[in-house]
Amino acid sequence: MLNGKTVLITGGTGSFGKSFSKFLLKNYHLKKLIIFSRDECKQFKMKTSLNRNNVRFFIGDVRDLERLERAFNGVDIVIHAAALKHVPLLEYNPFEAVKTNVIGTQNVINAAINKKVDQVILISTDKACQPVNLYGSTKLCAEKLFINGNSYSGGTTRFSAVRYGNVLGSRGSIIETLLQKKPSDEVSITDENMTRFWITLYQSFQLVIFALANMQGGEIFIPKIKSMKLVDLFETIMPHNPKKITGIRPGEKLHEILIHKEEARHCIELKNYYVILPEFEEIFDIQNKFSSIIAQGQKLSPNFSYCSNSNPARLTPSELEKILKIYFPKYYKSQA
Repeated sequence: MLNGKTVLITGGTGSFGKSFSKFLLKNYHLKKLIIFSRDECKQFKMKTSLNRNNVRFFIGDVRDLERLERAFNGVDIVIHAAALKHVPLLEYNPFEAVKTNVIGTQNVINAAINKKVDQVILISTDKACQPVNLYGSTKLCAEKLFINGNSYSGGTTRFSAVRYGNVLGSRGSIIETLLQKKPSDEVSITDENMTRFWITLYQSFQLVIFALANMQGGEIFIPKIKSMKLVDLFETIMPHNPKKITGIRPGEKLHEILIHKEEARHCIELKNYYVILPEFEEIFDIQNKFSSIIAQGQKLSPNFSYCSNSNPARLTPSELEKILKIYFPKYYKSQA
């Protein structure tokens, strides 16, 4: 599917972009891989580490439509991962969040249509589902822009999204922060009942590949993943550290949602994924356009919701430890 293709990743020097680039180069024979990001230092380090002739680096910002159009020239597939993501910081810098996550996404859509890119995938988040903070609201807006971007493209460019939870092994995550602490350091827990969805980087790669292979344009692809209480995660990683309950931070949820009840009405359940289909019959010929996905799966109950606290698939401490040994081997070697 990807062999011989030119793939571009916006935010390509972030945790997902950097790791997904290595995954693509290892498993496919790409014609070209383009890393689009605004961080020249990270680009230099990534270029040095990859050392591949078929990888190109574009310094640019998704806020700049003209630069995006130049980068998208001759591109077959775009993975749109660029975003501002820090929840508390974005609560106090709302205009910047809108410029990157909303206007930047609109620029990606326009550039892709103008340059006749075949497939474009948005990397979204569980915080976009019934959002309570600005970050989630901007990502919900980005999803809506992507889904309905299909009505502007005339079928030449297809837009779909993937939505998932917290990534185990990502840069700047709570896990990375905890692993850097000393055994004597106090650990802050916002709420003892707080739960989160967890996905590994490899699972996120598989989700994107599945979406690329099956998208018709307009779907949101969601993986079946596991949940865990944050307090159990803290106990697994830092069992002997003193704990302090601080209360929920501005813009935080107690539990996250990947599919809410209103979306369940037009969602199809597959073996390993859920697929939310678009609602608008006047834009999408739902039954014909998505007949393959509909035939593969089954409809959900109208009262279904996919929440981190009621999710029956739980991540156990032993499973978490196995995953962390893969993504943070240096830490576990030092502990040994």
